[in-house]
This record gives sequence, structure tokens and C-alpha cells, in this order.
Amino acid sequence: MKTMKKIALVSLLGVAFAASAAALKTDPAKSTVTATFKQMNVPVDAKFKKFSANIDYDAAKPDAAKATVEVDTGSMDLGDAEYNKEVAKKEWFNAAQFPKATFVSTSIKPAGAGKLTVTGKLTIKGKASDVSFPLTVKADGKTQVFDGVLPIKRLTYNIGEGEWKDTSMVADEVAIKFHVVAQ
Repeated sequence: MKTMKKIALVSLLGVAFAASAAALKTDPAKSTVTATFKQMNVPVDAKFKKFSANIDYDAAKPDAAKATVEVDTGSMDLGDAEYNKEVAKKEWFNAAQFPKATFVSTSIKPAGAGKLTVTGKLTIKGKASDVSFPLTVKADGKTQVFDGVLPIKRLTYNIGEGEWKDTSMVADEVAIKFHVVAQ
């Protein structure tokens, strides 16, 4: 009877460990989300200071993975306080009305060694669209490191309204780059 109880306890602990092992905790100090775009044909990198990433990932079961990312749109840092205030305004992110941009995965599929194809819904400024992008994942000790680039068109999400719809000043193409370290 003692052996049965030990087996049952070990089994329960194993199930509990397996269930909790998939939910990863993001390390915000080592993770980044940036947007790269061209202004007057010059590349500009802007870092988002506040974001959260919730990732459920098990390398043995990548098809079961899920990810949700929320970015504080008012936290974009262009390296200048005046520019930062400008991009939070209605014409750009309208951070007062739409404080978060979100991505919610609908599918994560293996695409080769250390590579995944991620599909999901991206919502910025109240506009949602289906997106898909490649992602690399690698183990680094006890952590998982996720790197990817999601190309978008800013005008799809009404980022840059009025006179800012003119793409000769600020290009329509934006690359959202992320580096997420989690364990």
C-alpha cells in the first residue's frame, strides 16, 4: 500500500511539475520590444519601455505553445521627451484611448530546428489583423530565448493620421523586433 501511495504522489508531482513547466516567467530586464521604421529614409529604432509577455512553451510540445504580449503604447522611447509625447498623441498611438497594443497567438508550429512559425491576432489602436511571422527559440541554461521580427504596415492600424499618412516622411513599413528571455 505504501508503494502505491508513493507512486500516486510521484505521479501527481510529475503532473503538477509538467503543468507548471510550460508557463514561463519573462525576465523584463533582459527582454526588449522595439519598432524600427524609416523617417525621411533614415532608420529609427524606438524601444518600448513597458510590456509584458505571457508564454506557455514546452520544447517537447511546440504545437501546444501559446503566447500573449501586451505593449504599453505610451512607453515608446524615441530618445527625446518631445518626440515621445508626440507619438502618444491621437495622430499616432492615441495612448490615452488605446493604452495597449496586443498580440495573442492562435497557432505556433515547428518550422525546423529552433524555429517556429507564429500566427495570431495583432491589435493596435483598436484595429485588429491576423499576422504570421518566424520565431527562433533557443535554450540558454534554464531559460528560453525567443527572437523574432514582425513586419507590419503602420497605416493598417491608423498609426500616423492626417498629414502623417504621407509615407514620404515616415515609411509605412515597420519592423517590430522582440527578444524575450523567460524561464
